Amino acid sequence: MTSLFRKWIGAGKAPIPVLPLLLGLLVLAVLYSVTIGRYDLSVQEVALILIDNIYPVAAPDWEPVQEVVVEQVRLPRILAAVLIGFGLAVSGAALQGLFRNPLVDPGIIGVTSGAGFGGTLSILVGISGYGLLAIAFTFGMGSIFLVKLLSTVRGRTSMLTLVLAGVVISAFFSAAISIAKLLADPFQKLPAITYWLMGSIASSSYADVLLIAAAVVPASLAVYLLRFQINILSLGEEKARALGARVVLVQWIILIATALISAGVVATSGIIGWVGLVIPHVARAIVGADHKKLLPVSGVIGAIYLLLVDNLARTLTTAEIPLGIITALIGVPVFAVILRRVHSRGGWADD
Repeated sequence: MTSLFRKWIGAGKAPIPVLPLLLGLLVLAVLYSVTIGRYDLSVQEVALILIDNIYPVAAPDWEPVQEVVVEQVRLPRILAAVLIGFGLAVSGAALQGLFRNPLVDPGIIGVTSGAGFGGTLSILVGISGYGLLAIAFTFGMGSIFLVKLLSTVRGRTSMLTLVLAGVVISAFFSAAISIAKLLADPFQKLPAITYWLMGSIASSSYADVLLIAAAVVPASLAVYLLRFQINILSLGEEKARALGARVVLVQWIILIATALISAGVVATSGIIGWVGLVIPHVARAIVGADHKKLLPVSGVIGAIYLLLVDNLARTLTTAEIPLGIITALIGVPVFAVILRRVHSRGGWADD
């Protein structure tokens, strides 16, 4: 499959500009997504309403309610989906390169479970709004430092030990979440906890979008600035040290950046899994394993993917389906195919 994608992309005299093409698809997907809902709108109407904010239309022919639906109801959740999909995909691509393992995702370092427990605890004790966000984010970032503490021996940290420490921390917080659900009021707080953990951006506002952007944008930029270092680390620690890479520093910058993204996403939107695991494989099949191309392409594909998933979540049934359910239903079979492919080829050698 990888070779077919690459031959198709380079079939002409010049390679197809993948990133501009994907960005164009993302813009079209955003415009189309705004039209989806119980209140019918056309792409042209949506485009004119959005353009009116930059270049006012002399004689607008839309009703005020249409403008409210576009700008206050649908656009915030669409922007949230784009940012979340972008951040999770970039995190997954960076971590897979760092660990030299195609089966790694942002949940491997324990941040997802830690932030999930923080949000669960907040709901259990009756804290909502920014308090919930702050506690979930604090527990998410705190988990990475617990992982570091467990995996560091005599000032040195191995990637294998770090993965095992992440598994331990994730298991601990998962058990803590189960205890919190057991103690929760089964009529009010338990349904709220369960729904929040499944991931949803249904109630996203521009304030939530700003919070997500504050976590995703700087961290993604930091990861991209280290794109060449990730390429070197993908060769293995010994070769990276021989080439003069500052291995430990780069490792922890990437880990903290991906933890920041994961904690920010979980704090604002709950647990949305499988994006960081699946999307980098799609991007790698298109542009290869060079992180200079892989990171931005993964991010844009992730944004498009989660936007389409959110469209399904709000249109498949009359009651909105949590995003985490759909991403799991899609991600599990794809993960099985990837696992089979990696096993049959003896590892990640084809990249």
